[in-house]
Amino acid sequence: MKKGLFIFLGIIVIVAGASYAVLTLDFNRFNKERYYIQITQDGEKIEDRLDNGETMVRYGYKVDAIKEDGKHKELEFSANKQLRKGAYLMLYVNKEGEVTSYDEVSKKDMPKDAS
Repeated sequence: MKKGLFIFLGIIVIVAGASYAVLTLDFNRFNKERYYIQITQDGEKIEDRLDNGETMVRYGYKVDAIKEDGKHKELEFSANKQLRKGAYLMLYVNKEGEVTSYDEVSKKDMPKDAS
């Protein structure tokens, strides 16, 4: 009886832990290389027409980004709004060179060569 109760509680703990991890981890940022940029110009407006006829607008950016070790890389990404000129961003880049997410950071968080 006690053994069955411990197994049941163990399963509950594992399911709860797995659920918490799935709900809180951002896999777009997890285990990605980090590059830094400063937005200096407006993004190019891109309009996509959906199957239902609705138009989605996003803004494309092509930037020269830099890692903390000084390595430069040309990156392209899009945002659902025009990004603020002068903003400093940390880009999360996967192994295929695609930007999966970004965060705004302060100037002090930027590598010396990037600002």
